[in-house]
Amino acid sequence: MTITMEIDMFDHDRINFKVEKFPLINQWSEGVGFGIPDVKAEKIPSSIGMGIRRKDTKEPLGIVSNEYFPVQYAEIVDGVEQALKRAELDLTDADFTTNVYDRGAKLELRAKFPAHIMNIREGKDSIIPEFVFRTSHNRTWANSGMMGLWRSFCYNTLVSGDKLAYVYGRHTKNFNVNGFAAKVKNAGEFISGSGLTQMRDWYDTKVTRDQAKNLFTKTLAQRTDNVSRKKVANKVMLSNLMKIFDEENRHLHGQGKYEGYSTREEGTLWSAYNSATYWSSHADDSKGKAHNVKVGREDKVRKMLASPEWEALEAA
Repeated sequence: MTITMEIDMFDHDRINFKVEKFPLINQWSEGVGFGIPDVKAEKIPSSIGMGIRRKDTKEPLGIVSNEYFPVQYAEIVDGVEQALKRAELDLTDADFTTNVYDRGAKLELRAKFPAHIMNIREGKDSIIPEFVFRTSHNRTWANSGMMGLWRSFCYNTLVSGDKLAYVYGRHTKNFNVNGFAAKVKNAGEFISGSGLTQMRDWYDTKVTRDQAKNLFTKTLAQRTDNVSRKKVANKVMLSNLMKIFDEENRHLHGQGKYEGYSTREEGTLWSAYNSATYWSSHADDSKGKAHNVKVGREDKVRKMLASPEWEALEAA
């Protein structure tokens, strides 16, 4: 039975503050006689840097660039909770932890889902699926989120175990709620039993970059050339899909940020599936048409999963 929650998962009281940027001041003293110092101060140009502080206590948290746009913890946590809720996990006895460090400079969210405990190594070992998300206001931690089955992990998303979903990006950019929600939803379906066997097979089925390129070329990124009237690849779309595929392999099957970008020549059907669903849910809403775009993309993903190219990879 899947239990949904409309209440907050994490402790919002601990993140009930906002941050703001403020100008930095350079201050020094010069003696003017009789031992009386002449205190001078000047504003440091914002092009060099700015401070970031809590609005409530005025405590400084760090120094950032002028282009840095702070995103409040409440907004980030709301997005993370949305992603978890869309995963439709069984939250029975779920354990949610909110950790705030360095007076509010860093935030860590953790969640464990005992209802989805999994037996591995022929039933000799059990692991509880876990979710971890980190971010910061002082740029110490980037937006880094993971969900999966592991015993140990590091800040650069290297894990011991099966990582089923991840997000990694700059502190104020590249955190797309819909895209991350799609990944977490896939992970939720993986561990919830709905399609578990099939998805486990996808996780273990190897796929080369050339096979992934062929799959996307003949399904999601296919277009008709107006001159030749032949089916060809939409190069922009294909490039985007392959970039996502490379990142999925790097983080889910590789060494995360410890591994150089685009160095892995092989992934899995699971990373191809995650690439497709992330692409389908990550639509530009600048023209207010994201919903229509997502509906069309989701239909393309369904057709991809029923395509001869996908079935051939599945049977390999």
